[in-house]
Amino acid sequence: MTKTQLRVLYKNKRNTISDIEKLKLDDLLLIQFQQFDLSSIQSLFSYWPIEHHSEPNVDLMTRYLRIMIPEIQIAYPVINRAELTMKAILTDENTDFKNNDLGIYEPIGETVIEPKNLDLIFIPLLAFDQLGYRVGYGKGYYDRYLTYCKKETVKIGFSYFEPIAKISDTNQFDVPLNYCITPQHIYEF
Repeated sequence: MTKTQLRVLYKNKRNTISDIEKLKLDDLLLIQFQQFDLSSIQSLFSYWPIEHHSEPNVDLMTRYLRIMIPEIQIAYPVINRAELTMKAILTDENTDFKNNDLGIYEPIGETVIEPKNLDLIFIPLLAFDQLGYRVGYGKGYYDRYLTYCKKETVKIGFSYFEPIAKISDTNQFDVPLNYCITPQHIYEF
């Protein structure tokens, strides 16, 4: 299937998950994530899950890392829609967030973490395949951003669903994940 077809299919699939089931699936994602040895991680680029898209609650994993690695630097994206770019803004427990016109919460702050200084990135997705490629929301913010990261940066996606065999229209600009976590499995690519 193409990215466009998968986008429609998986948006619909996620929207059929009840709130109670979503809580259970999010807890299972956290349990899977806790299996990683992340002791060498010093910086995380996370994101605020978009509630109306029924995204996995990556905030659970972000808070877990803040507890396990108290000195970790955590950044969140701020996008520039005109330039189709994104930057990582450093946050702490006192950072305020504002809801942008796309319904995405962005931090209010000025301190940018350069892509080459990030150790771990949580990457939003709708679906992923057995090769580690993902279907995002279609604007390419993350794929463009990831080209500036160091090779060793760990890229993790979270999905309520298992992988499909292959996304039929990936291209040379698509950046694969290193891992994708589902409630039942950890996939390594």
